Amino acid sequence: MNIVWHYLDKRAATIDVIKDYNSMKHIIDNTDDDIAILHDGILSPSAPVNDGMPSVHNPKANENRIAYSIDKIDVLKERLRQAIEYMNWFQPAWDELTDDEQFVLYEFYMVEDQRRTDAVHTICDYFKIERSSAYNKKNRALDRLTLLLYGK
Repeated sequence: MNIVWHYLDKRAATIDVIKDYNSMKHIIDNTDDDIAILHDGILSPSAPVNDGMPSVHNPKANENRIAYSIDKIDVLKERLRQAIEYMNWFQPAWDELTDDEQFVLYEFYMVEDQRRTDAVHTICDYFKIERSSAYNKKNRALDRLTLLLYGK
């Protein structure tokens, strides 16, 4: 094992991985549509707008627009590749967790715009436990996911 692994804060990295899940899912779900929109823009050249105002004619305007769209498509495809790589790494580890572990980690880290205290109250109500037990459940689930993602 590489010495670097001893200095990596695997627990903090796992929290960041969990927080990135919704973004990665969004990228996978929407990138094809975004690329299609850009591709349609490449195929349909824009016509000059005659609004009566004088304007500077740029003979390379369509060429610039096409080059920009191609660059943007390349960025979207790379982002999609990274999101798929993330899912191929994260999802099997996530699926190994029990439903209760997934619920606890979801409430703590995946629910957008939720405060920690709200997550703790939700978990306490769901399991009928005290706050300290909710934190213990979260810590055990987080430790298990960290082990599944990074090993010892």
